[in-house]
Amino acid sequence: MSMATLPENRPLPGSATRTAPPLPTLEELGGDLLTTTPWQRRWALARPFLLVLCFAAAWQLGLWWLTPLVMFLLFIAIVTVTHDVVHGVLGLAPRQSEWGLFFLGALLLESGHAYRATHQQHHRVFPGPDDPEGDPARMNLWTAVLWGPLFLPRLWLWAFRRGRGSQRCWLLTEAIWAIGFPLVAAALWPVTKGPAAYALLAIVGSWVYPLLTVHLPHHGYGETPLTQTGTLRGLVIPRLFLELTYHLEHHLYPAVPSHHLARLSARLDPMLRANGVTPKWAP
Repeated sequence: MSMATLPENRPLPGSATRTAPPLPTLEELGGDLLTTTPWQRRWALARPFLLVLCFAAAWQLGLWWLTPLVMFLLFIAIVTVTHDVVHGVLGLAPRQSEWGLFFLGALLLESGHAYRATHQQHHRVFPGPDDPEGDPARMNLWTAVLWGPLFLPRLWLWAFRRGRGSQRCWLLTEAIWAIGFPLVAAALWPVTKGPAAYALLAIVGSWVYPLLTVHLPHHGYGETPLTQTGTLRGLVIPRLFLELTYHLEHHLYPAVPSHHLARLSARLDPMLRANGVTPKWAP
């Protein structure tokens, strides 16, 4: 069992007055939930780079007002695929995963290796201590907003202090890139403003992570795995966010890739409703 995979058949801790049933195993839910086709893998990995090209094309054509929208879509694409790489569900070899984390993180001036270290820790211990990724869940709304500029540097420091050998080398390389690219972009300002605009949108965009990816999904968490996060359904929002709104389903079964979370959600519905879990709905 990988570090990021929770036991599928562990009993759910219930209250003192009842015992919750165990989670169904993935074999019971369907082994097809674990499949990733070559096309799905290639598209997931290529989509962020295509969006970077879209950003460059929009800027070059003078359509600067489109660039925030492209950057928004880029954030979603990278968060989704990096998430799947971290959990090892895209079928990449170990060396491919290392390079994937580097290049995907580099597109947003972030550290993919820091994210892997802290996200796996989040799955291991939440809602316990020593979970820098999960800390915003314990904050109020405005503190989570203000935490934005500190969030990624703090994750990097946590990962670096615990990293060893090659992992520290990856972390240092990613830090050099994250600092160096904005400096080069600033130097190029008299020639072209595109790289600086890209860097600014990437940096400021990352400030919403504590609010959107941690506080809102986990705030008000309960004591059992079924109440430690929520799930958001709908026709538009889940598709727009590439199924990342199925956060409860992901926490229960992190071995399921993002492109199967909607299907997993439908198969879990009877169990969730029987245990009093009411999904939230959006457009």
